[in-house]
Amino acid sequence: MGELAVISLGGSIIVPGEVDTSFLEQFSGALRSYLAEKKSRKVILVCGGGAPARQYQQALTAVCPESDAEELDWLGIRATHINGQLVKAIFSDLCPDNLVINPTGHISFKGQVLVAAGWKPGFSTDTDAVLLAERFGGKLIINLSNISKVYTDDPKKNPDTEPLDAISWSQFRQMVGETWEPGKNTPFDPVASQRAERLRMQVICADGRNIPNLLDILNGRSYVGTLIGS
Repeated sequence: MGELAVISLGGSIIVPGEVDTSFLEQFSGALRSYLAEKKSRKVILVCGGGAPARQYQQALTAVCPESDAEELDWLGIRATHINGQLVKAIFSDLCPDNLVINPTGHISFKGQVLVAAGWKPGFSTDTDAVLLAERFGGKLIINLSNISKVYTDDPKKNPDTEPLDAISWSQFRQMVGETWEPGKNTPFDPVASQRAERLRMQVICADGRNIPNLLDILNGRSYVGTLIGS
């Protein structure tokens, strides 16, 4: 499908606390300039839940400590729908199709931009990004969040951790484990990682707030980030 870019747009940069309108404005401008250069270019944006997902999940846990994982996941999924609808509206002139909330269902992709959000419990929107990349022939997913690279360990907990320029799927999966938990904070979710490895996809993890760096990635230039599946 022409030149397809699949971007997993982390909720942490859409709504880090409040909706980051400055980021969204810059992101929209950069993506529009990229798409305007060639009409054959298409982008799939898969939106995460960010602060609203965490806030609602924490509220449910505070009131009902025994709440099951599925209920917590559904709260996170609904948060992605709000964020996704906002992003779809921002790109409404380039995205005439409905917000995608089932990557396996009927999908119309008439414009240059397609916006998606969470589907069902058991994984994050990273998995939705992999499913959509698989469906539309993408081999690379750009995973944008509030971290510039994948680290050997959690830098908040281990001061000796080091950033990585590249890592294999087997090494990465040892770091993130095999199972998904609602609200789990990993550079790329374990379920998505398993599927991406099986499909021989690659993922670039980068700081989405660095707009020039995003354009470097989209245009195949050198960039700051971590390539998973090297």
